[in-house]
Amino acid sequence: MGLHPVSEANASSPFGSLSAAEFYSLHSVAHSSAYITNPTGLKLFTQWWTPLHRPPLGLIAVVHGFTGESSWFLQLTSVLFAKSGFLTCAIDHQGHGFSDGLTAHIPNIDLIVDDCISFFDDFRSRHAFSSLPSFLYSESLGGAIALYITLRQKSKWNGLILSGAMCSISHKFKPPWPLQHLLTLAATLIPTWRVVPTRGTIAGVSFKEPWKRKLAFANPNRTVGKPRAATAYELVRVCEDLQRRFEEVEVPLMIVHGGDDVVCDPSSVEELYMRCKSRDKTIKIYPGMWHQLIGESEENVDFVFGDVLEWIKNRSQNDAVSNGSKA
Repeated sequence: MGLHPVSEANASSPFGSLSAAEFYSLHSVAHSSAYITNPTGLKLFTQWWTPLHRPPLGLIAVVHGFTGESSWFLQLTSVLFAKSGFLTCAIDHQGHGFSDGLTAHIPNIDLIVDDCISFFDDFRSRHAFSSLPSFLYSESLGGAIALYITLRQKSKWNGLILSGAMCSISHKFKPPWPLQHLLTLAATLIPTWRVVPTRGTIAGVSFKEPWKRKLAFANPNRTVGKPRAATAYELVRVCEDLQRRFEEVEVPLMIVHGGDDVVCDPSSVEELYMRCKSRDKTIKIYPGMWHQLIGESEENVDFVFGDVLEWIKNRSQNDAVSNGSKA
């Protein structure tokens, strides 16, 4: 059994041969979920995982990416965090997973950021002590969303982990030249049109292990179809906006990224690392790995997430000592 629970999954279920309840029990984790309603009336799915038989070391809020959700691969990473001692929570963005909204449609990233901040703040106030160290873990587009969260809440987070973060879209995965220049017009006139903004399927170039690729396609909530014009335009705009704001990033930062990621360009997170003002920052580019680091071999998955857990635990302990000395 590997460090990361994905080692127990199979090509058809993240829980392998177990039921969800059996899986949680095996890892000494309790699971709960609830729907919340945002200001526009959309019902959004939220869930959380609690370590059993021990007080939590900290809180980790998980932010998924475009076409992702919190109940498949990302749930296994959440279970890893919970069984390692962290109260862990997640929300399905509008149009993703079990949440309301037009499928995989993000015409305005600020609405997603608003939902995340509202849920994470409320969850922290209801389930965590005010002194508990709090971290954001994010993947792909979730990295851009998490960066916006920390830019708005500069003093609320003890650390941000970016995994395969979308700070720019790789040239290998961008749409053909004419279509890029038509996106502005299409986004304005026919925003929900399913345009073709990429050169391949995201899952096909994200998961290196073939059986994990099959598991990705087995997800009943998997988004099928081409991204919409307004969404494609917004993703490009977000990348350009963030690149202008790298110097504003001050949160303690850990960047993990596959060296062979053809979805989100590793050079953009290297630029973020160089330009950000974070006094505590770490970057690890893993040679040969792809966009979804959970999609690598068991040995490599455990290596990457061992690095992530060590980083979080070190800062949890430092913050606990600091809070203790202040008391």
